[in-house]
Amino acid sequence: MSKDVIVITGASSGFGALTARALAKAGHVVYAGMRATDGRNATQAEAAKTFAVENGVDLRPIEFDVISDDSVDAAIARIVADQDRIDVIVHNAGHMSFGPAEAFTPDQFAALYDVNVLSTQRVNRAALPHMRKRGKGLVVWVSSSSTRGGTPPFLAPYFAAKAAMDSLAVSYASELTRWGIETAIIVPGAFTRGTNHFAHSGTPADTARASEYTEGPYKGVPEQALTGLAALEPADADAGAVAAAIVDIVKMPFGTRPFRTHVDPSQDGAEIVNGVADRVRAEMYRNIGLQDLLKPHVIG
Repeated sequence: MSKDVIVITGASSGFGALTARALAKAGHVVYAGMRATDGRNATQAEAAKTFAVENGVDLRPIEFDVISDDSVDAAIARIVADQDRIDVIVHNAGHMSFGPAEAFTPDQFAALYDVNVLSTQRVNRAALPHMRKRGKGLVVWVSSSSTRGGTPPFLAPYFAAKAAMDSLAVSYASELTRWGIETAIIVPGAFTRGTNHFAHSGTPADTARASEYTEGPYKGVPEQALTGLAALEPADADAGAVAAAIVDIVKMPFGTRPFRTHVDPSQDGAEIVNGVADRVRAEMYRNIGLQDLLKPHVIG
């Protein structure tokens, strides 16, 4: 098996930590991006180092604040200096919010978009020139079934941000194929266990307006929404399945990877809707004579 140099964002916990460890165990050189490696995430960074030693793998925590241009540029420059290349980018960093949409301030929406959407643009602008120069690479986007599946109430800012990120992934895909860069979109369902998404979710700054909902006609809705989501999740649902799916995607031969891979034990319908949307996209490209952009080109 070829050993790839992989950078994954948001690797301090959840899908990111699980995926970083799984990719390292699969034999790759993995840079686990996380912010504040000497501060709030010092314990997580140390845990990654310990995992590497105990398992004899190449897992390297790296300071990587996805909302900072300087931090992203420095991290990518360091990886390229160390390895002379980057083979795979895994866009995983994200943050969730929970509460009535109206009660979140515009600044809160902007901050959520910064983490979930703009972060991918920072990473792409820093890393893609290196991939394009080599004429080969893989970009993996960790999306969400919420972009086209069932959308329970009070998660609007997160749902909107993930939909924007998914849309960006789709657009980037066809703009990278002629550079020899492949795209894979992973679509996890609502895993309520095994990640910190729900536990660490943001809340509305306008608490008074939030109370107008939660103490008014929407009283009990937050609890019902969360309880309902948890009930839809099978007892054997394992967040590690997302990491396993990414490992499988990475090891597939160039040009054979599926455009989307759904990992959704709750089966909220996203796979059906995405299937239609992706088919319509492919038909459009064929109709305008750009069907070659649907598959990555072999360069050189």
